[in-house]
Amino acid sequence: MTAKKLSLKQRYEFLTRDLDWEPSYQSADDIYPYDKFEGIKIKDWSGWEDPFRLTMDSYWKFQAEKERKLYAVIDAFAQNNGQTGVSDGRYINVLKVFLTGISPEEYQAHRGFAFTGRHLRGAGTRVACQMQSLDELRHVQTQIHTISHYNKYFDGMSEFPIQHDRVFYLSVPKSFFDDARTAGPFEFMVAVGFAFEYVLTNLLFVPFMSGAAYNGDMSTVTFGFSAQSDESRHMTLGIEVIKFLLEQHPDNLPIVQRWVDKWFWRGFRLLGIVAAMMDYMLPKKVMSWKEAWDIYFVEAGGALFQDLARYGLKMPKYADIATEAGEHISHQNWGLFYQLCHVAGFHAWMPDAEHLDWLSAKYPNTFDKYYRPRFEMWAKQEKEGKRFFFNGLPQLCSCCQLPMLYTEPGDPTKTCFRSSVFKGTRYHFCSDGCKDIFDGEPEKYVQSWLPVNQIFQGNCGGATVPEVLDWYKINVGVDNGDYVGSPDEALWNAWTAQRFSEAS
Repeated sequence: MTAKKLSLKQRYEFLTRDLDWEPSYQSADDIYPYDKFEGIKIKDWSGWEDPFRLTMDSYWKFQAEKERKLYAVIDAFAQNNGQTGVSDGRYINVLKVFLTGISPEEYQAHRGFAFTGRHLRGAGTRVACQMQSLDELRHVQTQIHTISHYNKYFDGMSEFPIQHDRVFYLSVPKSFFDDARTAGPFEFMVAVGFAFEYVLTNLLFVPFMSGAAYNGDMSTVTFGFSAQSDESRHMTLGIEVIKFLLEQHPDNLPIVQRWVDKWFWRGFRLLGIVAAMMDYMLPKKVMSWKEAWDIYFVEAGGALFQDLARYGLKMPKYADIATEAGEHISHQNWGLFYQLCHVAGFHAWMPDAEHLDWLSAKYPNTFDKYYRPRFEMWAKQEKEGKRFFFNGLPQLCSCCQLPMLYTEPGDPTKTCFRSSVFKGTRYHFCSDGCKDIFDGEPEKYVQSWLPVNQIFQGNCGGATVPEVLDWYKINVGVDNGDYVGSPDEALWNAWTAQRFSEAS
């Protein structure tokens, strides 16, 4: 009699789930001590479904093939001096922001999923977390390898691991993942797997990779494409987490809703760096931040939460505030970076007339009224030799760790300022969203490592700006400051002149 051929689902279960076992001489609660304290109730771990049904054998074959193609492109890019073919020297600052602000968080995600996979007692979730952990490690390696080519020619990249832990604006992405990794395993899955990977990841990767393509950086485009098949699995894992938790027990809904509200807002604040990159740092523009937000959150996110409404899950709290802020956040962040680029790890500049007109067209309701006059004033001062730098230290939000620069909802002329008192100490916040998050877990956020506070306490190399920059591992006048007159601009101008000479 011929043996019946197993279905794909049965074969997958034999190769993954059926390798699991019930503990005998230790209790499951002792082996998995972290998956109950959050209040999440799981009735049936076997209810977890992996639509990809990917085994480790298949995983390594797929990834090896992607690596082979990726490194062929990277090598060709390097051999042909691809860095001279990008649109403008200013574009390199996008890579500095990506390498220092995004790549280290890929590693944080790798560590987080490795830990979470160890502490969830369902075999399906453990396999899924293991694969995503490996994906994230691969992503950071390919990103570092790709961008390392630029490090041979441009300044401000080689010290990114140290800067990730020390530089003031990099505490924003770092604190996001520190917050997620110090949460329980289910909250981590909602924070990174759902809120970041599913709801917000397109607002991160699509602008960066499309921007790279528009500006001639094909090596960066390639590592983005190489990661996209991984990202599709990550997004599937994120939505599967939500559906699994909400189907297991009705008591899970209010807990999951609270996490979705929290991590949406934290992710929105983090992506403000991407907003400034899209609207100001790309020499050749893809789309405005407002357009990207409308496409990838208002439309796509709105459809997602309509689908999840049958589980009782609602649109994240303050989603309407975030959408309104889409008219302002990139301009406010770029103004911050322009004033403080002498203590950042990249260059900043004022947009020229053509760029200002583009911003006016993309933000017809707000830019000319609230931001263009300020930028034109700064540009005029710069031409007069009075380039404006803010020489103080800004107050930071005790939750998202961004400076207190954002405006009140409905009133772009007034700075938003909130505060809470906990155990006799007052803490400050840039928004109602950040205040709500703090008030929900004050014991956690009072431990935040706020860069400005640490500088005032003398824990960042010294009391003066040169001492702090030395501790940051930033080379003064080389890695930072205004782009005009920088070594990066001089290098780019030399290459441009050489290309024109060869062409003629």
